[in-house]
Amino acid sequence: MFDDRLCRNFGDCLKADPAAIKKSSNRTIINRSLISNPEKLRDICISKAITVTGEKKSVGELLDEIEKDVPFYHRSDGGVTLSGGEPLSEGGDLDELLQQLKKRNIDTAIETSLYIPWENVERTLGFVSTYLVDLKHTNRDLFRQYTGGDPYVVFRNLDRLSSKDENIIIRIPVIPGFNHTEGEMKDIIDYITSLQNIREIHFIPYHTLGTEKYRMLGMDYAFGNYPSVQSDELTGYVKYAHSKGFATRTGG
Repeated sequence: MFDDRLCRNFGDCLKADPAAIKKSSNRTIINRSLISNPEKLRDICISKAITVTGEKKSVGELLDEIEKDVPFYHRSDGGVTLSGGEPLSEGGDLDELLQQLKKRNIDTAIETSLYIPWENVERTLGFVSTYLVDLKHTNRDLFRQYTGGDPYVVFRNLDRLSSKDENIIIRIPVIPGFNHTEGEMKDIIDYITSLQNIREIHFIPYHTLGTEKYRMLGMDYAFGNYPSVQSDELTGYVKYAHSKGFATRTGG
């Protein structure tokens, strides 16, 4: 990420990656597609105008970090949550991590959009304590318009997963201008009612905390003009979910 308000020493950045980082009209311009090695930029900027997020770690290194907090994992609500991105898009390293956590009796939750091949889900069965499934919309056209994907990929995977003896919680991001209406939310909840073994829904209200991050990534924030959704705006959705027999939670 790049925050031009903090930029104090352009020279070091230019030397680190001159193909991707240039100066134009007293502004620093970064072409992220041309960055050859992000690690060269991790500690290059003293003022932290440029930051590199994320680290590469082996399964062994991850387990070392996880095991530092083992006393917390064995409480009734303790465990490890794998998030992303899309954790289920990972390969053998994810499988190994899940298997090692299972051996250590550490509960594991996975946050997933289920927008992946079923085989990626299937290989995790029996190793995941809870699947936290993101369900954005049931309208195919709106889903495609805003995500670029096909909701039927999600529907097929969710139908197959819900037929298994697995713990699944549906998480609905409530987003103004996308699905934040009574009709749309009832359609989503009614769809969830048609599935097997789903007992809980979490409503995740839209917030604007990502606006600044988008700016630093040089990206447009499509919903930047909408205010955050307040909890009391979800009351009708929560009541309708309760009427269908679901436990609910507001927030993640």
